[in-house]
Amino acid sequence: MDREDNIAKMGLTVEVDSKSGFCYGVIKAIKEAENFLKSNEKIYSLGAIVHNNTELSRLKELGMEVVDHTMIDNLKSSVLFIRAHGEPPATYELAAQKGLNIMDCTCPVVLKLQERIRTGYKEIKKVGGTILIFGKRGHAEVNGLVGQVNGDAIVVEDEKDLSIVNFKNPVMIFSQTTKDPGEYSELIFSIKRRIVEQGGSLERFTSHNTICRQVSSRHPHLKLFSTKHSVIIFVSGRESSNGKVLYETCLSVNPRSFKIESISDIELSWFSPGDSVGICGATSTPMWQLEEVAKKIREF
Repeated sequence: MDREDNIAKMGLTVEVDSKSGFCYGVIKAIKEAENFLKSNEKIYSLGAIVHNNTELSRLKELGMEVVDHTMIDNLKSSVLFIRAHGEPPATYELAAQKGLNIMDCTCPVVLKLQERIRTGYKEIKKVGGTILIFGKRGHAEVNGLVGQVNGDAIVVEDEKDLSIVNFKNPVMIFSQTTKDPGEYSELIFSIKRRIVEQGGSLERFTSHNTICRQVSSRHPHLKLFSTKHSVIIFVSGRESSNGKVLYETCLSVNPRSFKIESISDIELSWFSPGDSVGICGATSTPMWQLEEVAKKIREF
């Protein structure tokens, strides 16, 4: 029996997760970019609008060019697109100096978080305290958050980073919007333990759960979704932090979970006849791409 006969007899059932796809902030940003490009030839996105090469290629065809901070000097009277991740105040100041027009598509949830960090910083500095930000060091959103306080914050990726914090003084913590709620809870527990060990006061510790609700709800949902199917295909760009976290969520309950960037990554050996296949993705993965993957697998 040849390979084609094997494929034809697999009888796979396929379900696309209805709660996957772009989050609200990314949907809003992409729509604004698309609307602008209907009547304009070019827009310059400061960093990739999403960590998804397939979607970036589509937007590039429409006229979106990705630039970095070192290229701002050369844009001259162009439109600079601020993506959903947000930017520090210094970026807006530089763009104004260069005479650039800004299309600000920072996610409303991120904007609110930036404001809360600025306010919290003013409060805690009055009593000699420290701002902590739970997030990925160097991530665009985190850079924007740290920039709200001129870099005077400690980015915490995991418990090891807590060793440099003086917990005898007041501490206030915020989280990057796309982090894992479970990891954040564990970190809070570790902080409280260290405060007690160092003779600090728990009353002077303030934790803000600033993980996006739309993102945080995906973790328990994906766990349930992953247990419903024998195989999980998780679609995400390689650079997506959110994708890495959500994929691990799927893998934690379903060992037959596979992460792909495009349909070319799919391997027939992952499937057995009669498998139930669940397809899901990161907040930076478009629904059209999930449907494309589903169509390919249904052909098996």
